[in-house]
Amino acid sequence: MNQIENPQEEQRQKSSLWRNRDFHLLWSGQTVSVLGSNVSRLAMPLLVLALTHSPAQAGFMAAVRQAPYLLFSLPAGALVDRWNRKITMICCDSVRWLALGSVPLAFALGHVTLVHLYIVAFIEGTGYVFFSIAQIAALPQVVEPAHLPRAYAFDNITEYVGTLFGPSLGAFIIGLASQLRTGAILAYVADSISYMVSVISLLFIRVSFQMERATEKRRALYREIAEGLRFLWRQRLLRIMVLLTTVVNFLQSPITLVIIVLSRGALHISVQILGLVLSAEGVGGVLGGFVAPWIRTRVRFGQIMIGSVIVWAGAVLLLALAPSALLLIVGIGVTGLLWPIYGVTLVTYRLSITPEHLQGRVNSAFRFLSYGSEPLGAAVGGLLLVPLGGQSVLFLIAGGLALSGFGAFFTSLRKA
Repeated sequence: MNQIENPQEEQRQKSSLWRNRDFHLLWSGQTVSVLGSNVSRLAMPLLVLALTHSPAQAGFMAAVRQAPYLLFSLPAGALVDRWNRKITMICCDSVRWLALGSVPLAFALGHVTLVHLYIVAFIEGTGYVFFSIAQIAALPQVVEPAHLPRAYAFDNITEYVGTLFGPSLGAFIIGLASQLRTGAILAYVADSISYMVSVISLLFIRVSFQMERATEKRRALYREIAEGLRFLWRQRLLRIMVLLTTVVNFLQSPITLVIIVLSRGALHISVQILGLVLSAEGVGGVLGGFVAPWIRTRVRFGQIMIGSVIVWAGAVLLLALAPSALLLIVGIGVTGLLWPIYGVTLVTYRLSITPEHLQGRVNSAFRFLSYGSEPLGAAVGGLLLVPLGGQSVLFLIAGGLALSGFGAFFTSLRKA
């Protein structure tokens, strides 16, 4: 009623992303949630290392956390296009709140086990798959089309604000306890609380997260999944982008674990300094999030993507050669700077050419392929750490990224 009676006010509200109340609620809730996730990002491998003294187990734990993308991305996209996206997101964060909260409860009862941590990691990863696919599919309904690049850039800034402050906050929380294991449990408490904050913010959002669906006979789930895959594969540039991103994610997924093991081993860096090192990715990411929309309007997106991969190779090479925390900070910061620039370019193009009723399926198909390579990369990285050591693994990652960038240069992406 108010929209009809006062169209000028409606237009004024739509004229600026900063006046979009629902986007602010979505963004602020996610900022807190992502901050909590990055607190446990440091705590999880440290807790596993404290329990097992095994880098391979820490790598497997990261793989289990990422495995749901490989297992559930495709059906999640089709189901998100069927279900109420807002309710889906609320349920996902409620489940993650309970799962993360079970770890400190088990610790209080004296029953923290590796199996329990694997189960929690898998549940959290599954919740993230459904939540993130629903969120990105809902974004075009929450903001105006002209605001999509900036809105997605702010989503990236959220991720990197969490990366900036999360590890340092995690290191501070862990340092509050006299034992590393107890401090890691406190970090799990903080992450659990952050998911409940996200749920509360979602409850206050008024806008619908999807268009009204026409009443029609529902097809088999596999047919709906296939429709999203077909659309993705028939778009030549999207096909090249998904292949390139799949390789990049595979190569980069073990970097955090490698840095943690290298810092705690050969470089003898304290947990507090390690938190600062990992936070450098957040500094770069926040800066990248602010400049990404500006770069996107001035540089061809093919050049952005290929250039990012080649510069990533140089940044990882710097990590491999770093003799101290300072150069680690520079290498991690450059890596973080490029991700939002790469991501905004990729996702805004994908969102702009995908029909609304296919958003969930196309996004999930893309993520199934690109994110599905991460658990394999994390597991392989963790296994290679034992015989090769951190420095050699980083050299391999840098070489793989360089080859990927040069390979993409000889495709049609170069002229896009």
